[in-house]
Amino acid sequence: MSIRHLALDLYRAQQKVDKLEKARAAAAPREQAAVEEDLRVARAELQLLRKMLDGEKETGLARRRSLFSVKRR
Repeated sequence: MSIRHLALDLYRAQQKVDKLEKARAAAAPREQAAVEEDLRVARAELQLLRKMLDGEKETGLARRRSLFSVKRR
């Protein structure tokens, strides 16, 4: 994916996060849990896009390895 496309996706993801944060603030208490879950997913997508744009693309396998790797001395 080109840098331009990544930048556009990053911009759209940031807009989505901003929109969901406003929706969470305005949501009724019983609807907040659903909005917070959507917000969590949107923030995770935003973080992944930032890493991709920074050249730190992580695949699912690499992420799992880093979570379960043991540091040796």
